Amino acid sequence: MPRHDTTPPPTYPDHANLMVWIDDEGRERPVETVEDWRHRRTHILASMQLVMGEHPCAAKMVPLEPEVTDEVRGDGWTRRKLTFVAEEGDRVPAYLFIPDAAREPGPAMLCLHQTTEIGKSQPAGLGDKPNLHYARELAERGFVTLAPDYPGYGDYHIDAYAMGYVAATMKGIWNHERAVDLLASLDEVDSSRIGCIGHSLGGHNSLYVAAFDERLRVAVTSCGFNSFFKYMGGDLTGWSHRGYMPRIAERYGCDPAQMPFDFTEILGTIAPRAVFVNAPTADGNFELSGVTDCLDSARPVYGLYAATDRLVAAHPECGHDFPPEVRERAYAFIASALA
Repeated sequence: MPRHDTTPPPTYPDHANLMVWIDDEGRERPVETVEDWRHRRTHILASMQLVMGEHPCAAKMVPLEPEVTDEVRGDGWTRRKLTFVAEEGDRVPAYLFIPDAAREPGPAMLCLHQTTEIGKSQPAGLGDKPNLHYARELAERGFVTLAPDYPGYGDYHIDAYAMGYVAATMKGIWNHERAVDLLASLDEVDSSRIGCIGHSLGGHNSLYVAAFDERLRVAVTSCGFNSFFKYMGGDLTGWSHRGYMPRIAERYGCDPAQMPFDFTEILGTIAPRAVFVNAPTADGNFELSGVTDCLDSARPVYGLYAATDRLVAAHPECGHDFPPEVRERAYAFIASALA
């Protein structure tokens, strides 16, 4: 599992311009090569940690010790309810789907839920909103899938702050990386063919974990982000509560101009890996032009890798939703990326 430099990064005045990087003498240089971009990428990850807290070190890596508490046979799959150890003293509840056809190592998807009391049960197909049952639907299409609870949802009621985290967001990132560890450990999974998908809360969490964990070859984010400057007219209060990143208020005054990173940059960190964005035209949470701003900023980075076809977006005419036709496009995109 990769770890990242936490040296204080330089300040970038324009988070929408990903084609510059600042050297050790504070000089701005153009990003002309992949090597140049790697400097900027390191700075972005370090800037994210100024807000989210330091990425956990290898000392937190303890045995996963999965424990299955229930097993149900479905139409072409087996669903297991289990817990796994994310760090000492902390077990994360999750649903694991194993397709009946998974007789040799194949692709797998980490499936992250939206803001809903039932947590992991929604992508597992056990709640309402069938448009968000992607863990079960992907299992029906032959993918091993794992849907964990985010802190505070489903069966997972822990205090990330009492555990030493400064943001629930970073606790989520760590748990989701450990979930990738669990998928990679399974006999049914090819560890080189793992991706992630999520809607809303799960949509931005998919981007966060993909930024830090380069094992993830594809990320699908549905209704998960726009640029901070266009989020609720530039008022970041909604990002600053204890379920996310309190430092956004404490250190940065909920002001996009003071933030050390933006989603423009997070998209770039994932290049050249595949990203599918569902951004509806009438999403009341994430206004569309703020999404296209991020896509426009990230495309030159994908261009460095000759991989502009790996950054794809759909804009259905609906609200904060993941409609069937877009899910089918996303599933085809995942299959191609993990082929």
